[in-house]
Amino acid sequence: MADPDDPFRHHPGLRGRIADPETSFWRRFRPEDFDAPVMAWGAGADWRFTDAQIEATRLAFLADHAGRDLWVFAYGSLMWDPGFHFAEVRRGRAQGYARSFCLRDDLGGRGTPDAPGLMAALDAGPGCEGLVFRLRAAQFDTETAILWRREMIAPAYLAVMVAVDTAQGPVRALSFAADHAAPMIRADLTRNEQARLLATGQGVLGTSLHYIETLVAQLDALGINDPEMAGLLADAQAEAARRSA
Repeated sequence: MADPDDPFRHHPGLRGRIADPETSFWRRFRPEDFDAPVMAWGAGADWRFTDAQIEATRLAFLADHAGRDLWVFAYGSLMWDPGFHFAEVRRGRAQGYARSFCLRDDLGGRGTPDAPGLMAALDAGPGCEGLVFRLRAAQFDTETAILWRREMIAPAYLAVMVAVDTAQGPVRALSFAADHAAPMIRADLTRNEQARLLATGQGVLGTSLHYIETLVAQLDALGINDPEMAGLLADAQAEAARRSA
């Protein structure tokens, strides 16, 4: 019988494929860590939300959830490096959404002004397969603060609550969807432009190509068939190979 206290009891194959939060870069990350390099690349001092703004949006959005366990839906890098402690992980499908490589990054994460990159966001669609993590109520403030500093550092995402179907039953989960009012969200990119940005983007967190490679590998490990992501990865790898030839 599976241990009810084992976070990986539903998916033991994920053990070792999700980074230990205590070793995660995101656990010790502070937004001000990026200020010097980002402003050196020409951005103004207002490139990000202030710490007070980040905390205020967290408290306002999660006001009704304090004191209870919270589910978080992961569709991108949270799938392998959440940075927060969790009590349970499940495979799940978020209704009404799709994974989309529409977040153009030139702020230093996976791209710079000289080598802009691309990352995933959650956008409207027929459904998105990913993971849901359950955060314990006792760790609510600490763990959601870590998550908020990471995801809501600058205009790009909107915090949303999404309906997620899992084999163990439906849940409502926090996630981060594309904010189409933000300049970093580029839903107008062509497939060729996406492939180029993924092939060339590089920042302090690594390359955009490694990001999508890791994403597709995690989807494969979960048995999630996502032809759009597999095809985009193939196009990006072909573009990278063409450029290095």
